[in-house]
Amino acid sequence: MYGDGVRSPLPVDRWHGRAEPAVAGLVDRCVGPTLDLGCGPGRFTVALAQAGLTAVGVDASAVAVRLTRARGAVALHRDLFAALPGEGRWAHAVLIDGNIGIGGDPVALLRRCRELLVPGGTVLVELEPPGAGLWQGQAQVAAAQRAGRLLLGPAFRWARLDVRAVHPVAEAAGLSVREVFRRGRRWFGELRSAR
Repeated sequence: MYGDGVRSPLPVDRWHGRAEPAVAGLVDRCVGPTLDLGCGPGRFTVALAQAGLTAVGVDASAVAVRLTRARGAVALHRDLFAALPGEGRWAHAVLIDGNIGIGGDPVALLRRCRELLVPGGTVLVELEPPGAGLWQGQAQVAAAQRAGRLLLGPAFRWARLDVRAVHPVAEAAGLSVREVFRRGRRWFGELRSAR
């Protein structure tokens, strides 16, 4: 649940499954070493590894990292803003499943991605559909309780970014928008590092 009142269900079953076609198609855009930032249980990290790519998942959740490793992929239990191996040498950084929201500041997050990439490297980012704009604020995970009550977890900083707002945000982060594209009902952007 977002601070602006918007509610968005968390597709936990999808995250624990195999990479669905909309996401699996992103593997084709990766041609070199790739970081899956906010990897969760690792479905995309696994898809990259199965395609023969060097892929490392990064997640702040020890449980997510354990699940990714159990699926046979490499994952690090780290804050993506902390030191990561190979900084400046990754071909791609991936932010899917709303992970552009991590930390509540898409410009800072994309700047961090740029630091991780080789010159000309790309960030593949999942975006909101047109009309959502840029929202930054507090979010909470809600779980249904008996008697229709909601149990709310602690608030954390989060953001949402749509296909139009990505242009000025990317520019402020030192990236250019190479392409915005749609796969099924989901929207993505491919951003390029100029450094």
